[in-house]
Amino acid sequence: MKFFIDTANLNDIKEAYDLGVLDGVTTNPSLMAKEGISGEERVRAHYKAICDIVDDNVSAEVIATDFEGMIREGKELAKIDDKIVVKIPMIKDGIKAIKYFSNEGIRTNCTLIFSAGQALLAAKAGATYVSPFIGRLDDISYDGLELIDQIVNIYENYGYATQVLAASVRHTMHLIKCAELGADVVTCPLKVILGLLNHPLTDSGLATFLADHAKAAGK
Repeated sequence: MKFFIDTANLNDIKEAYDLGVLDGVTTNPSLMAKEGISGEERVRAHYKAICDIVDDNVSAEVIATDFEGMIREGKELAKIDDKIVVKIPMIKDGIKAIKYFSNEGIRTNCTLIFSAGQALLAAKAGATYVSPFIGRLDDISYDGLELIDQIVNIYENYGYATQVLAASVRHTMHLIKCAELGADVVTCPLKVILGLLNHPLTDSGLATFLADHAKAAGK
């Protein structure tokens, strides 16, 4: 499973990268705004700064919702760096744009996926990634993990190369369950990745080892 971090914070991205497990970054206008990044030039410069940290897979989202606008913006985003994956919304013109970019050899991430049917359309159009938002589905009392299971099974049935990128991941059990179900990628805040480090038996075991070492050393 690939680990992406869902943020625009350069310090968090650097920390995740230095951990040695980071495969990419997803971000969006809301996350950019949270970091005080606004204006077309500043946003693109920030995308470049992210690309300079990581090895690959930086999802950069278009703002336009019409076909021509998405193509224009997507081409400009793709020029920033070879690591850019153009993030396209799951709408009718978005599917057309994904097909266009697929034919042009530009990678895409189809975002705001909430049903297996949407994921099927995106795969047929040639999306590199689809992003089902499992946390948001949980918020409306729908099992987001069930959607991951559906999409993984459908893609396996027909051999689609599109990768399932579990998004809106809220906690470590979301991440573990997505791994069990066969999601190709998970994107989440840094705290979720770091949460995988934690177990009380690890903490108590280490404390015992250190205490025994101190006794043996006569300290």
